[in-house]
Amino acid sequence: MRKNVVVLDYGSGNLRSAERALARTGAEVSVTADFDAALECDGLVVPGVGAFAACMAGLKAVRGEQIVGRRLAGGRPVLGICVGMQILFARGVEHGVESEGCGEWPGTVERLDAPILPHMGWNTVKTPAGSVLFDGLDEETRFYFVHSYGVRDWELRPGDGFAEPLVTWAEHGVPFVAAAENGPLMATQFHPEKSGDAGAALLSNWLGTLA
Repeated sequence: MRKNVVVLDYGSGNLRSAERALARTGAEVSVTADFDAALECDGLVVPGVGAFAACMAGLKAVRGEQIVGRRLAGGRPVLGICVGMQILFARGVEHGVESEGCGEWPGTVERLDAPILPHMGWNTVKTPAGSVLFDGLDEETRFYFVHSYGVRDWELRPGDGFAEPLVTWAEHGVPFVAAAENGPLMATQFHPEKSGDAGAALLSNWLGTLA
């Protein structure tokens, strides 16, 4: 049976490219802001481009943070992409202004310290042992990034109450979190839907986690 995937429409970009990429991997995909559809689907994708604060405002306008929280409480898969990954963290800082994120992971999204921004183009990543998303992909595989901000420090500490996730790193000026896998919650800073065969393989791996 084909998996039912919702790409959450909260006014951000890259919706249709994400929809097409997921459909090519065999999913039944819809793009919607409908609360019940997003809550009940097999897998939810939260895309995002642009500013952290604007994406959070759009997400809250469709009660997206509630959808994500309720899905995760029930062990139902969520995949964040680009700024859709960033807003899963506790906070974002842009131009000196701090905005609250969803808080599913502790950590701060901040400007990368690099001579050239945005970080735009293809880059390799360093994956941890046991990764589901990157299963079958070798260490030379490249993914497509477009961003100036990221999570530079993984802030989980013993006793935080969060399970220890599998964290994938990349580097542009400084190391930053390129992807994270934490039970039903997974996310990528890069765009799998723009990453050709490698991105298709990653999305297929994610679909394989859907019940």
